[in-house]
Amino acid sequence: MTEAAAKTGIRIVVCIKQVPKAQELQVDPVTKTLKRVGVPSEINPPDQNAREMALALREKHGGEIVVISMGPTSFDESLERAIAMGADRGYLVTDRNLGGSDTVPTALTLERAIEKVGQVDLVLCGEETTDASTGHVGPGIAGHMDIPQITYCSAVDIAAGRVRGVRMIEDGAETWEVPMPCVVTVDFGCNRPRQPTLTGKIRLKRGGLITHWSAADLGLEPAQIGLKGSPTIVAKVDTVQLPSRQGKIFQEEPTIAVSLLLEALRKDKVIP
Repeated sequence: MTEAAAKTGIRIVVCIKQVPKAQELQVDPVTKTLKRVGVPSEINPPDQNAREMALALREKHGGEIVVISMGPTSFDESLERAIAMGADRGYLVTDRNLGGSDTVPTALTLERAIEKVGQVDLVLCGEETTDASTGHVGPGIAGHMDIPQITYCSAVDIAAGRVRGVRMIEDGAETWEVPMPCVVTVDFGCNRPRQPTLTGKIRLKRGGLITHWSAADLGLEPAQIGLKGSPTIVAKVDTVQLPSRQGKIFQEEPTIAVSLLLEALRKDKVIP
């Protein structure tokens, strides 16, 4: 989408992360960081919901969707998938100096990338990532940009230059309204992400939709990023071995089967 076309609507940045599939999580015993190379991965599921929300907003208001990620060049596959699903273009910040970054340098790096993209109206992030579950990055981006934020939103609308977000709480829902530009983090499962389209795949095949930036391109110093710029310290990593489980089927008459089940549960101290 051209600059002129983008000006007719809103420019939305969606920050996505490629994460190891939940059942494939592995930790490097030396660096105490997650292994990412050679491990089956996917777009972080809550980020998929954020991308879908961006598509719905663009359908209603027009504009442009820019997808940004940070990681090794293998993360291109997630940007490609996001574009095939409807995003307009993508940027990957990739640099060896970024390795081992926790949420602090990650938020700073993404903020610098958003700044380099140019005028942005709305930044969408997933509520958290499945490989860390901190929920820090979205608020960190808002802090660096010095703009309002609404977290854990299940619905978002835009009117008169303001964003209205609905977030679920223990006893119901609450609505927050802030001016643009702003950051919104999106609840996991709040919508149903669409699949890649033929049009998206054709656009992707033509090339030129993904740009790589280094840390230097964003004006980041080595001391600000990676392990050096990460205040989080992992002192120890333990692998929990789950106990083996055996099932038992009671095939007696219902009343007898219930009695046997209760007896077995008491024996295992599941119930008193």
